[in-house]
Amino acid sequence: MIRALDNAGWSVRRAVRVATGQAGEVVVGSIGRATVWEDSVKGADAVIHLAARVHDNAGNKLEESYREVNTAGTLSLAAAAANLGVRDFIFVSTVLVHGRANMGAPLREADPPLPDTAYAASKLAAEQGLRGLGSSMRITVVRPPLVYGQGARGNFALLQKAVLAGIPLPLADIDNRRAFVSRDNLVSFVLHRLCNSGAAFDTFFVADDEQVSTSEFVKRLARAAGKSERMFSLPPSVLRLLLKASGRGGTIGSLTGSLELDIAKVYQAGWRPVETLDEGLRRSFLTCAPDAPTSPLRTMRRVA
Repeated sequence: MIRALDNAGWSVRRAVRVATGQAGEVVVGSIGRATVWEDSVKGADAVIHLAARVHDNAGNKLEESYREVNTAGTLSLAAAAANLGVRDFIFVSTVLVHGRANMGAPLREADPPLPDTAYAASKLAAEQGLRGLGSSMRITVVRPPLVYGQGARGNFALLQKAVLAGIPLPLADIDNRRAFVSRDNLVSFVLHRLCNSGAAFDTFFVADDEQVSTSEFVKRLARAAGKSERMFSLPPSVLRLLLKASGRGGTIGSLTGSLELDIAKVYQAGWRPVETLDEGLRRSFLTCAPDAPTSPLRTMRRVA
């Protein structure tokens, strides 16, 4: 995101938890309701909020931990931005506010949310708080599906490692349909939103053109890595047991269920993906991925 903003002519200030010695940093420490954001957002035209707690081992305080960072932290940042006259606030939420799978027609942004994890519930609570903020600041909520690309973590990183290591995966017969989004397509939409007018509060699904099965995604991933696809069939019930035994029982819906998205709204807003699924997967294996394609801005502006 930072490289793309730099290339597009923005002056970028980064709010960080721990100093790294790079230029343009403002250390804010831990993120939560008490975080002091003013130095990081003062004078900014726009704020892009990417930070979140995604994985936590806080035991019975798990939900509290997610709420403190993802909900209270987001709303304290938005309040500071609004008070200091920031024009645009972009919040990267998650499609998981609708659950890990859908039945029937592709999901639309206006469909009822059905979060089934503490993480998704905390993101939804942040969205609802932003909607009720009552400021003149334009707020955009982005709900991406699984994000893949160079440096991506979570489930994509696990699949990437398995493909590179040649580990057979029990996904051959999974016949679902899921949305994915490359890192650079997600970045390009954020830039597009900064450069164009729109409603005072709006929510968008952002995804690649193609929505494919889990098995097809792994095939394309192997092809991008120059590896042979190695998959075998396994009954879903057995796969479920294996995932539970490995501590990843919650991922069964993400692997076997469908999560189709209707992305007509983002197209109507004038955005198109800057790369295909295959291009994004190839770039995910580059040692040093080239900068994301950007749309130029005519004037220098400040973003936090």
